[in-house]
Amino acid sequence: PHPTLMPHEAAQHADAVVIGYAEGVFPRVLRDALNGGLKKFYHQAPDFALAGRPRPRRDLLPKRKYITRNVVEATRGCIHRCSFCVVPPLAGGKVYKRPVREVVEEIEQLPGKEVLFIDVNLISDRAYALKLFRELAPLRRWWFGLVTVNILRDPELFDAMVKSGCRGLLIGFEAVTPASVRAMNKAFNRVERYEELMKRLHDAGIAVNGTFAFGSDAEGPEVFERTVEMVVRLRIDLPRYAVLTPFPGTPLYRELSSEGRILERDWSLYDVEHVVFRPARMTPEELEEGLHWAWRETYRALNVFRRIRNEKTLWWLSLLTNLGYRIYAHRLERFDRKRMTDHSDIPEV
Repeated sequence: PHPTLMPHEAAQHADAVVIGYAEGVFPRVLRDALNGGLKKFYHQAPDFALAGRPRPRRDLLPKRKYITRNVVEATRGCIHRCSFCVVPPLAGGKVYKRPVREVVEEIEQLPGKEVLFIDVNLISDRAYALKLFRELAPLRRWWFGLVTVNILRDPELFDAMVKSGCRGLLIGFEAVTPASVRAMNKAFNRVERYEELMKRLHDAGIAVNGTFAFGSDAEGPEVFERTVEMVVRLRIDLPRYAVLTPFPGTPLYRELSSEGRILERDWSLYDVEHVVFRPARMTPEELEEGLHWAWRETYRALNVFRRIRNEKTLWWLSLLTNLGYRIYAHRLERFDRKRMTDHSDIPEV
């Protein structure tokens, strides 16, 4: 479990636990350890901010083990409150922002052309995102990141994003029916506009890693076929499927726990590919089998071809990532409960 979400459980496995973000307080943790005065719990520094952080030593990372080392963080947190998402409880409901100039100066020093933003929602703060996109444009980089479907509703922000060098986005579509997205407290996802969004992005040369979560109370066994049909029809470049998972600290966890529907609290199974709760309109077995079917069907060779045939996007990159996901799709069932919970190969410290 994440120490911020379940600090007392985490403390059973560690000498010290930092609750909240550790950057500002970790030097004190190290000093206390050296002086023999280590405390059990430490809390995020009250003046925590992202400004003025030292740049990471990317040169220490073995280049051959990474697709790219050009990973950058501009913001942390999200303005939305999706029922399944751990980001709001982890971030304390805030969105932290680095000064745009610091972000741009860091990117200017990176080798190569590509940049990967790890922010969970790069457009949480519209004014900030607009300023960032405008300052990125002269760098002529290719960047990849995460936004919500709300980017379609803001033509000025959309155009600035395109001009800034965006070539790929991860977008949480989550579901293919309005009832399902409402059940996830993500009603700002307008299912009827998914097709328009995909067309606009593809016309701009932007590929999409689209994510979907199965298992909301509004979904029955028919959801898998409906989802795959939409994914292929809209030509989502790199779809990713997950099981709705009630992580501790989230509204979904509190709801399912109060209803006695959580079946498993072995955190090894909380990898979003195993069912750990009792769905409302299907059995746990149906949910997991449907998940596996959706992965396999989506990554059939013919369906891969149908989805990535777009000369405006980086089709060769889409092909490589689809081949990787295709391997994953056909190996997913090997990771059953027994294998996931067997930790005998982990050495004891």
